[in-house]
Amino acid sequence: MSAALALPELPEKLADVRPIRSLVNEVVLYGTAGLLLFAPLAFGAVEPWAIFILQTASASFFVIWMVGRMREPQFAISWSPLFSPMLAFAGVVLLQLALGLSAYRYATSDALLLYVAYGLICFLLTQTLTRTRQLRRIATAAAIYGTAVAMFAILQSLSSPGKLYWFRVLQAGGWMYGPYVNHNHYAGLMEMLVPIPLVFAFSRYAHGRERWVAASAAALMGSTIFLSGSRGGMAAFAVQLAVLLYFVFRERRSEGTGVLLGGFLLLSLSAVAWIGGHNVSERIATFDSSMKHELTGDIRLHIARDTVVMFAKRPILGWGLGTFEAVYPQFRSFYTSLFVDKAHNDYLQLAAETGLLGFAAAVWLVATALRRAWTKTPKWPSDINGTIAVASIVGITGILVHSLVDFNMQIPANAALFYSLCTIAAMAPRFSSRKRTRPHHEDDTTTRTIS
Repeated sequence: MSAALALPELPEKLADVRPIRSLVNEVVLYGTAGLLLFAPLAFGAVEPWAIFILQTASASFFVIWMVGRMREPQFAISWSPLFSPMLAFAGVVLLQLALGLSAYRYATSDALLLYVAYGLICFLLTQTLTRTRQLRRIATAAAIYGTAVAMFAILQSLSSPGKLYWFRVLQAGGWMYGPYVNHNHYAGLMEMLVPIPLVFAFSRYAHGRERWVAASAAALMGSTIFLSGSRGGMAAFAVQLAVLLYFVFRERRSEGTGVLLGGFLLLSLSAVAWIGGHNVSERIATFDSSMKHELTGDIRLHIARDTVVMFAKRPILGWGLGTFEAVYPQFRSFYTSLFVDKAHNDYLQLAAETGLLGFAAAVWLVATALRRAWTKTPKWPSDINGTIAVASIVGITGILVHSLVDFNMQIPANAALFYSLCTIAAMAPRFSSRKRTRPHHEDDTTTRTIS
């Protein structure tokens, strides 16, 4: 067996990745991408039937890929630097199960299967996303998809704000928006989708009408973050814009950049003011007038404090992945009639469930993805690898900020998309920025397998 080893980051040179031009490869790639787009529409894939589809489909695509690859003369696997922290995290969870450290073995096993599905999705993207044409198709589909979901969310909130898809009534209550029961998780989805058309609009690949169409799509999607009422989403989006502006002005571009930026902000503000200006202004006002009250009396702060105590009891390996719901009641320091099943802080919940070892593996994964993406950002407006890297960095940053006050990473649809962004961010440069004259049967990326 031979494996395609990851080459060092070479921003100005394509990495040697063997493009597979076959029906099986196309089916697996677009099937995996379709699965990522399906999950948010299934209420974020939080219900058992949706989780089953996510796990079954990812496993099925893996089997299809394996069968197709084994039929080739040489079996090759492209390695990603993210695989090491992923395997380390899986090792921590397996250790919890093997040593009987999980407070609820079934919950940990169930959560591990879900993380295996995330890992399979990332693995398949690494193996099959090798051609520039594939990347462009998926990016275009993601931008169109995000725009459509944003329009659906607006129409639903105006015509039937209490029903999902105009027919499903929330049994346990909730502040729904779009296809999500929780408006914060809708904001998390848009935080990862908005950078795709927005970064494209500021790159040199968009010209004339294309640039303004992309900026308009991003403005509509971004405006729904505010319309959803998610304060964590608003703060995260503000940080995302700051990160994007850094990259835009770092290149010292002046040809229409200011006009495009002004147009994007004007379109976003106009959409917010026209559709729900009064409600949004009231929600934003709570950042100031009610912030002190929320920090001293909000249930989330009490949950965070209790979670720290929970972590301190088992700091090395934690209580078991997916066990927060079962373990937390014994640490709760306040009375409430509400059922608390999440920490509302992904960092604290991860530390409590997997300890320092699991938390370190997660930090390793994110740091590796961001570091690898950063090496591709020089001259990003004219390098497609850099353009995708900047979009990934902006999307990852949004979720990292939002996770301080919410639990987007506990929503399978958002978690799967986040890990996919990390995977794409960590890819060595493998896409061509220029069209080349080649025989019809060849592709637009360099080919070589390292044994």
